[in-house]
Amino acid sequence: MADNNRFGIVARLALGFSRISLFAGSYGLDHRDRAWFWDCCAVTNKNRISARSARWVAVALGAGYLAAASAQPAAAQGKLEAQYEASLAGIPVGRGAWNVEIGDDSYAAAASGGTTGLLKSIANGSGTGASQGRVVNGALVPQAYQASTTTSKKSESIHITLANGNVKEFGIEPEPPVDADRIPVTDAHKKGVFDPMTSSLLRVPGNGEVLTPDACRTGAAVFDGRMRYDLKLDFKRMETVKADKGYHGPAVVCSVYFTPVAGYIPDRPVIKYLAGQRNIEIAFAPIVGTRILVPFRMVIPTPLGTAMLEATSFVTQATHVAKTQ
Repeated sequence: MADNNRFGIVARLALGFSRISLFAGSYGLDHRDRAWFWDCCAVTNKNRISARSARWVAVALGAGYLAAASAQPAAAQGKLEAQYEASLAGIPVGRGAWNVEIGDDSYAAAASGGTTGLLKSIANGSGTGASQGRVVNGALVPQAYQASTTTSKKSESIHITLANGNVKEFGIEPEPPVDADRIPVTDAHKKGVFDPMTSSLLRVPGNGEVLTPDACRTGAAVFDGRMRYDLKLDFKRMETVKADKGYHGPAVVCSVYFTPVAGYIPDRPVIKYLAGQRNIEIAFAPIVGTRILVPFRMVIPTPLGTAMLEATSFVTQATHVAKTQ
């Protein structure tokens, strides 16, 4: 019985990790499903936290991928077509795809992901996410964000509409229940923010080298439809990464730190766990032809082993076409 219970916890951990890490949501996917990842990771005396209390901790994964807030040029044009694999303690638990295109005056990103292998047979789930916006003086300015998730038991969708960094309208279907202990999100909290997927595009200001320690010295304010939080990056190291297909070259590795602002319940152990976590890291690689870095790999230590999301295919190319009169 103990082994079966342990396996069930591992399954829920793996499913939640595969969902959130496969860009279908923080990139902001179903927060209740993300809770499955953290039910067993923020260990309490009972070795788990309730699903509702755990829903927010995953924001540090997808949305830990930050967009720099200064209005410096994103530069040129380029696109990325990538495939990722999620694993727990070396065991594959999910796969996902992510496409990003940066144009002269607009950008778009779209993702999909789901569980794989044995996990799929016991806890099947999938999700999609997308973000669109403008490129204004080189800066990425989000306009719309959508995410949805589907499991054998439930489905959920989230949408956010933004203008000039401010949330104009948002919604979750089905509408979540009201919790009196949750710190309310005010209108002020919804100003000067990024959506979760746009926040995954780390923009490096200036016109010098893109892959430097300075790329990690940034932060972002994020609103994911439920919660408002701040994310901060710090430089950790430089290293070389290699995908099975596509990119082989340098990457800058950043530590990620999470600070909740509103839309969360302060007494939830998972919030305290995440806010105190100092070992989450993301390796960023460039989109050719731009000053945009995107996650190549992320690593999260857990009590059940290392949770990892890593690109197996990372194909990027410049798409700039010279304009003529």
